[in-house]
Amino acid sequence: MPNSSHQRAAELHELAAHAHRAAAAHHGKEDHQTGHELSKQALEHANKAFQFSQEASRKSAKSAEKP
Repeated sequence: MPNSSHQRAAELHELAAHAHRAAAAHHGKEDHQTGHELSKQALEHANKAFQFSQEASRKSAKSAEKP
C-alpha cells in the first residue's frame, strides 16, 4: 500500500510541474489569463502531491516500526 501512495504523490508532482511549465509558456506569450489559470491548477496539484507525500511518509514510518 505505501508504494501506491508514493506513486500517486510522484504523479501529482509531475502534473504540478507540467502545469507550471505550461503556465510559464503562456505568460511568455503574454496570455496572462491562461497562464494564471494554469498557475492555479499547478498549485492545486502541488498541494495534493504534498498531502500524498505526507501520507506516504506516515505509512512508511508505521511499517518500519512493525517488527
